[in-house]
Amino acid sequence: MSEAASNTQGRLTVLHHLSDELLMSYAAGTLSEGWSIGVATHLSFCPGCRERLSEFESIGGYFLDCEEVESKEGVGWAEFQKRLGGPIHTDTPDPVRSDYLLPQPLLTYIEAAGGLRWRSLGSGASQMKVPTSDSSTVVRLLKIPAGKPVPEHGHSGRELTLVLAGSFGDSVSVFNRGDVELADDDLTHQPKATPGEDCICLAITEAPLRFTSRIVRLLQPFLGI
Repeated sequence: MSEAASNTQGRLTVLHHLSDELLMSYAAGTLSEGWSIGVATHLSFCPGCRERLSEFESIGGYFLDCEEVESKEGVGWAEFQKRLGGPIHTDTPDPVRSDYLLPQPLLTYIEAAGGLRWRSLGSGASQMKVPTSDSSTVVRLLKIPAGKPVPEHGHSGRELTLVLAGSFGDSVSVFNRGDVELADDDLTHQPKATPGEDCICLAITEAPLRFTSRIVRLLQPFLGI
Protein backbone atom coordinates (compact mmCIF):
# COMPACT_ATOMS: atom_id res chain seq x y z
CA MET A 1 0.00 0.00 0.00
CA SER A 2 1.15 3.52 -0.76
CA GLU A 3 1.18 6.49 1.55
CA ALA A 4 -1.39 9.28 1.49
CA ALA A 5 -1.07 11.93 -1.23
CA SER A 6 -2.34 15.51 -1.50
CA ASN A 7 -3.77 17.34 -4.49
CA THR A 8 -2.29 20.47 -6.01
CA GLN A 9 -4.39 22.72 -3.75
CA GLY A 10 -2.78 21.13 -0.71
CA ARG A 11 -5.99 19.63 0.62
CA LEU A 12 -5.89 15.93 1.39
CA THR A 13 -8.48 14.48 -0.99
CA VAL A 14 -6.84 11.18 -1.88
CA LEU A 15 -5.91 8.34 0.42
CA HIS A 16 -4.43 4.99 -0.52
CA HIS A 17 -5.76 3.80 2.83
CA LEU A 18 -9.06 4.53 4.57
CA SER A 19 -9.41 7.79 6.49
CA ASP A 20 -9.79 7.83 10.27
CA GLU A 21 -13.26 9.31 9.79
CA LEU A 22 -14.45 6.35 7.71
CA LEU A 23 -12.90 3.79 10.03
CA MET A 24 -14.38 5.40 13.14
CA SER A 25 -17.84 5.55 11.55
CA TYR A 26 -17.52 1.93 10.44
CA ALA A 27 -16.48 0.87 13.96
CA ALA A 28 -19.44 2.78 15.41
CA GLY A 29 -21.86 1.21 12.92
CA THR A 30 -22.98 4.58 11.54
CA LEU A 31 -21.87 4.18 7.91
CA SER A 32 -24.51 3.64 5.23
CA GLU A 33 -24.61 0.31 3.41
CA GLY A 34 -22.83 1.60 0.31
CA TRP A 35 -19.89 3.08 2.21
CA SER A 36 -19.70 0.01 4.42
CA ILE A 37 -19.25 -2.21 1.35
CA GLY A 38 -16.31 -0.10 0.22
CA VAL A 39 -14.71 -0.02 3.66
CA ALA A 40 -15.17 -3.72 4.34
CA THR A 41 -13.80 -4.67 0.91
CA HIS A 42 -10.68 -2.56 1.44
CA LEU A 43 -10.23 -4.11 4.89
CA SER A 44 -10.02 -7.53 3.23
CA PHE A 45 -6.87 -6.29 1.45
CA CYS A 46 -5.22 -4.17 4.11
CA PRO A 47 -3.86 -5.47 7.45
CA GLY A 48 -2.83 -1.94 8.42
CA CYS A 49 -6.37 -0.61 8.21
CA ARG A 50 -7.69 -3.70 10.03
CA GLU A 51 -5.28 -2.90 12.85
CA ARG A 52 -6.43 0.72 12.98
CA LEU A 53 -10.07 -0.45 12.98
CA SER A 54 -9.30 -2.71 15.93
CA GLU A 55 -7.91 0.27 17.82
CA PHE A 56 -11.07 2.31 17.20
CA GLU A 57 -13.21 -0.64 18.30
CA SER A 58 -11.13 -0.94 21.48
CA ILE A 59 -11.64 2.75 22.18
CA GLY A 60 -15.37 2.30 21.73
CA GLY A 61 -15.32 -0.67 24.08
CA TYR A 62 -13.43 1.36 26.68
CA PHE A 63 -16.03 4.11 26.67
CA LEU A 64 -18.80 1.54 26.95
CA ASP A 65 -17.02 0.09 29.97
CA CYS A 66 -16.89 3.58 31.49
CA GLU A 67 -20.59 4.26 31.00
CA GLU A 68 -22.53 4.71 34.25
CA VAL A 69 -25.62 2.51 34.45
CA GLU A 70 -28.56 2.59 36.81
CA SER A 71 -28.22 -1.10 37.54
CA LYS A 72 -25.62 -2.22 40.07
CA GLU A 73 -24.50 -4.80 37.59
CA GLY A 74 -21.51 -3.67 35.54
CA VAL A 75 -22.08 -3.71 31.80
CA GLY A 76 -18.75 -4.00 30.01
CA TRP A 77 -18.02 -4.51 26.33
CA ALA A 78 -18.08 -8.31 26.60
CA GLU A 79 -21.37 -8.23 28.52
CA PHE A 80 -22.83 -5.81 25.97
CA GLN A 81 -21.94 -8.16 23.11
CA LYS A 82 -23.34 -11.12 25.03
CA ARG A 83 -26.68 -9.37 25.52
CA LEU A 84 -26.85 -8.68 21.80
CA GLY A 85 -26.22 -12.33 21.13
CA GLY A 86 -22.98 -11.63 19.27
CA PRO A 87 -19.73 -13.58 19.66
CA ILE A 88 -17.12 -12.22 22.04
CA HIS A 89 -14.12 -14.01 20.55
CA THR A 90 -13.69 -16.40 17.65
CA ASP A 91 -10.59 -18.54 18.10
CA THR A 92 -10.98 -20.31 14.77
CA PRO A 93 -12.95 -18.10 12.37
CA ASP A 94 -15.04 -19.79 9.74
CA PRO A 95 -13.43 -19.73 6.30
CA VAL A 96 -14.78 -16.93 4.14
CA ARG A 97 -15.52 -17.70 0.52
CA SER A 98 -13.85 -15.28 -1.83
CA ASP A 99 -11.96 -15.11 -5.09
CA TYR A 100 -9.12 -13.04 -6.47
CA LEU A 101 -11.27 -10.34 -8.05
CA LEU A 102 -14.19 -10.22 -5.60
CA PRO A 103 -13.27 -10.49 -1.92
CA GLN A 104 -15.95 -10.59 0.72
CA PRO A 105 -18.30 -8.91 1.35
CA LEU A 106 -18.43 -7.76 -2.27
CA LEU A 107 -18.70 -11.32 -3.56
CA THR A 108 -21.96 -11.83 -1.65
CA TYR A 109 -23.56 -8.82 -3.35
CA ILE A 110 -22.41 -9.86 -6.82
CA GLU A 111 -23.68 -13.41 -6.34
CA ALA A 112 -27.04 -12.06 -5.10
CA ALA A 113 -27.25 -10.02 -8.32
CA GLY A 114 -26.73 -13.14 -10.42
CA GLY A 115 -23.00 -12.75 -11.04
CA LEU A 116 -21.00 -10.20 -12.98
CA ARG A 117 -23.23 -8.46 -15.54
CA TRP A 118 -21.23 -5.82 -17.39
CA ARG A 119 -22.97 -3.03 -19.31
CA SER A 120 -21.03 -1.21 -22.00
CA LEU A 121 -20.26 2.48 -21.52
CA GLY A 122 -18.58 2.82 -24.90
CA SER A 123 -14.89 2.91 -25.92
CA GLY A 124 -14.39 -0.49 -24.31
CA ALA A 125 -15.37 0.63 -20.79
CA SER A 126 -18.08 -1.20 -18.83
CA GLN A 127 -19.92 -0.92 -15.54
CA MET A 128 -22.11 -3.00 -13.28
CA LYS A 129 -24.31 -1.37 -10.69
CA VAL A 130 -24.33 -3.35 -7.44
CA PRO A 131 -27.86 -3.54 -5.97
CA THR A 132 -28.17 -2.32 -2.37
CA SER A 133 -30.95 -0.97 -0.16
CA ASP A 134 -28.98 2.27 0.36
CA SER A 135 -30.57 5.21 -1.47
CA SER A 136 -27.84 7.64 -0.40
CA THR A 137 -25.11 6.07 -2.53
CA VAL A 138 -24.54 4.29 -5.83
CA VAL A 139 -22.25 1.25 -5.73
CA ARG A 140 -20.79 0.06 -9.02
CA LEU A 141 -17.99 -1.92 -10.59
CA LEU A 142 -16.07 -0.18 -13.38
CA LYS A 143 -13.86 -1.84 -15.99
CA ILE A 144 -11.48 0.42 -17.92
CA PRO A 145 -9.41 -1.00 -20.80
CA ALA A 146 -5.66 -1.10 -20.25
CA GLY A 147 -3.98 2.16 -21.22
CA LYS A 148 -7.29 4.01 -21.71
CA PRO A 149 -8.59 7.04 -19.77
CA VAL A 150 -12.06 7.79 -18.50
CA PRO A 151 -13.55 11.21 -19.38
CA GLU A 152 -12.34 14.10 -17.23
CA HIS A 153 -14.74 14.78 -14.39
CA GLY A 154 -15.30 16.39 -11.03
CA HIS A 155 -17.54 15.38 -8.13
CA SER A 156 -20.71 16.70 -6.52
CA GLY A 157 -19.99 14.73 -3.36
CA ARG A 158 -17.57 12.13 -2.07
CA GLU A 159 -16.39 9.24 -4.19
CA LEU A 160 -14.49 6.20 -2.94
CA THR A 161 -12.68 4.16 -5.59
CA LEU A 162 -11.03 0.84 -4.68
CA VAL A 163 -8.82 -0.97 -7.19
CA LEU A 164 -9.66 -4.67 -7.54
CA ALA A 165 -7.48 -5.50 -10.54
CA GLY A 166 -4.88 -3.67 -12.59
CA SER A 167 -4.09 -0.07 -11.67
CA PHE A 168 -4.80 3.51 -12.70
CA GLY A 169 -3.15 6.89 -12.39
CA ASP A 170 -4.37 10.47 -12.32
CA SER A 171 -2.92 13.90 -11.62
CA VAL A 172 -2.40 12.99 -7.98
CA SER A 173 -1.00 9.46 -7.78
CA VAL A 174 -0.99 5.88 -9.07
CA PHE A 175 -3.38 3.41 -7.45
CA ASN A 176 -2.74 -0.33 -7.41
CA ARG A 177 -4.78 -3.36 -6.34
CA GLY A 178 -6.23 -2.74 -2.88
CA ASP A 179 -5.55 1.02 -2.91
CA VAL A 180 -8.29 3.53 -2.16
CA GLU A 181 -8.83 6.93 -3.74
CA LEU A 182 -11.17 9.22 -1.81
CA ALA A 183 -12.22 12.25 -3.85
CA ASP A 184 -14.49 15.19 -3.08
CA ASP A 185 -15.83 18.22 -4.95
CA ASP A 186 -12.40 19.90 -4.89
CA LEU A 187 -10.89 17.32 -7.24
CA THR A 188 -11.22 17.30 -11.03
CA HIS A 189 -9.23 14.53 -12.69
CA GLN A 190 -9.00 12.08 -15.59
CA PRO A 191 -8.03 8.62 -14.30
CA LYS A 192 -6.25 6.42 -16.82
CA ALA A 193 -5.78 2.66 -16.61
CA THR A 194 -2.13 1.72 -16.76
CA PRO A 195 -0.95 -0.42 -19.73
CA GLY A 196 -0.87 -4.19 -19.59
CA GLU A 197 -4.08 -5.04 -17.74
CA ASP A 198 -7.65 -3.79 -17.63
CA CYS A 199 -8.40 -1.83 -14.47
CA ILE A 200 -11.42 -3.02 -12.47
CA CYS A 201 -12.57 -0.83 -9.60
CA LEU A 202 -15.29 -0.69 -7.00
CA ALA A 203 -16.71 2.84 -6.85
CA ILE A 204 -19.10 4.35 -4.30
CA THR A 205 -20.56 7.77 -5.09
CA GLU A 206 -22.94 10.13 -3.30
CA ALA A 207 -23.96 12.06 -6.43
CA PRO A 208 -23.57 11.90 -10.23
CA LEU A 209 -20.15 12.82 -11.61
CA ARG A 210 -19.60 16.27 -13.16
CA PHE A 211 -18.09 15.69 -16.60
CA THR A 212 -16.23 18.52 -18.33
CA SER A 213 -17.20 17.24 -21.81
CA ARG A 214 -20.55 18.52 -23.05
CA ILE A 215 -21.09 15.37 -25.14
CA VAL A 216 -20.55 13.11 -22.13
CA ARG A 217 -22.92 15.26 -20.07
CA LEU A 218 -25.62 14.79 -22.73
CA LEU A 219 -25.10 11.01 -22.67
CA GLN A 220 -24.86 10.79 -18.88
CA PRO A 221 -28.55 10.08 -18.17
CA PHE A 222 -28.50 7.17 -20.64
CA LEU A 223 -25.23 5.76 -19.32
CA GLY A 224 -26.27 6.04 -15.67
CA ILE A 225 -23.00 7.55 -14.42
